[in-house]
Amino acid sequence: MANLFDPAQSPTVEPEKVVVGDFIQWRRVDLGSDYPNDLFTMTYVARITAGGASEIQITGTAYEGGYLFTVPSATSADFNAGFYHYQLEAVRNSDSNRIVIDRGFFTAIVDLDVNNSDPRTHAEIMLAKIKSLLEGKADADVANYSIAGRSLTKLSFDELIKARDYYQEEYNKEVRAQRISKGQPTGATVKVRFL
Repeated sequence: MANLFDPAQSPTVEPEKVVVGDFIQWRRVDLGSDYPNDLFTMTYVARITAGGASEIQITGTAYEGGYLFTVPSATSADFNAGFYHYQLEAVRNSDSNRIVIDRGFFTAIVDLDVNNSDPRTHAEIMLAKIKSLLEGKADADVANYSIAGRSLTKLSFDELIKARDYYQEEYNKEVRAQRISKGQPTGATVKVRFL
């Protein structure tokens, strides 16, 4: 395992997952030949999915012919947990012209040290809520009702089953991706037929 505080041992690609409140650091050694760090400024701009007014900006510093990107713990502590899209912008210092040279995404994960943080993903939370609705459906199955002129319509049993199946598959994808990233077996069965 590398010492991630040491710039020389930091990853050479963007992180796919970050923990809110962690010190984050990575290098882009592949950019220096096309965008020399004395002539260009590199900045990541990120925004959480589903919009939001806040924008994360991380500007690189010159490091061994490439760029080093560092996010102090105090800065990442302000990140909201969720799924972010980012773009890497190269700005030519001589005239401030900009080009987006890379795009991607990352997930900010809650810090378990923070009180009352829920470490579950959106898929896990929705799956639990839908299962709870399905369990209570038999006891109080009213499709819609009105009180004081306001009406409410509940999801049907079939709609809940469809939603449960969707979120179960999303959750299964997350689990498989996590196992693959750790080099663990995914539990998937591969069928082979010999002729």
